[in-house]
Amino acid sequence: MITSKSNPKVKLIRDLRNPRKRTENGLFFVEGIKLVGDSFSSKWKIESIIFSPELLRSTYGIETIEKARSARVEVVEVSKDVFQSISDKDGPQGIGAIVHLELSLLDKIASKCGVWVGLDSVQDAGNLGTIMRTVDSAGGRGVVLLGNCVDPFSPDAVRASMGAIFSIDLIHADIDSFLDWQREFQYLLIGSSDKGRIHYRSSSYAQDMILLMGSEQKGLNPALTDICSKIVAIPMRGSSDSLNLAVATGIILYEIMDQNEKSAEGGRV
Repeated sequence: MITSKSNPKVKLIRDLRNPRKRTENGLFFVEGIKLVGDSFSSKWKIESIIFSPELLRSTYGIETIEKARSARVEVVEVSKDVFQSISDKDGPQGIGAIVHLELSLLDKIASKCGVWVGLDSVQDAGNLGTIMRTVDSAGGRGVVLLGNCVDPFSPDAVRASMGAIFSIDLIHADIDSFLDWQREFQYLLIGSSDKGRIHYRSSSYAQDMILLMGSEQKGLNPALTDICSKIVAIPMRGSSDSLNLAVATGIILYEIMDQNEKSAEGGRV
C-alpha cells in the first residue's frame, strides 16, 4: 500500500490536473465508481486503477478492481490520506483510474458515418461534457472539436460526460484542416445560428451528417458557416437572447434522431 503523498504514481496523478501534463504524458485521470467502471468496460486503454480500501465500499467498485486484476491491469492500493490528496471530490468514493488519451482522425467520420456534432471553439468544460453525454444518448457517433476548444479530458468535462466520453469518438482539428477535409469528402454539414432563417424543425436531416455549433461567446465561425448546406435556428420567445450551448445542441440532436427514426420506420416492409 502506498502511504506517501510524494510517491511517483501519486505525483503523476496530481500532474494530470494540468492540461499540458495530460498532453505530454498522453494520460488523464478519472475518479469515481461509475467513471472507472465505464472506462474499464470500454475499449480505452487503462494504465492503472488506484483505490483506497478504507474508502471504497461499493460492491461494483470492488468487482471492477478484481476484473482489472484478472485482465492484468495494474491495480495500485493507497491509503485514505493519499487518495484524498489526489481527489477533487468532497466525499471521494475511493477509486480512480489513469487512462490513455484517445483522439481519432477526421477520416474516421467518413468511414464510420452517422451523426456527429462539430463544436467551434467551445470554452466551457461543463457544456462540452454535457454535449458528449447528449451525443451518446441520441445515438450520435462522436464530437469534432474545431479550433481552440477546452480540453475534453479535463476533470470537469469528463465528469459532466457521465462516462459518455468512453462511448463516442473524439476528434480534434484546426479550422483549416477541417475545411480541407470537407472539400475532399463533401460530408453534409448543417449549422446552427440565431441568425439562421430556417426553423430547426422545418429542416430535413440525414443519417450521415455533422451538426455544427458555434462557441458560447462568438457563435459559428464565418468560415464554417460558408460551407454549411443550411443554417437552422431555434426560435426564442422570451426576453433571453440566447440558449445554453449544450441545451441548444440537445434540442436539435433529438430532432435529428426523431426524423431518422421515423425515416427508418417508413423504410421497413
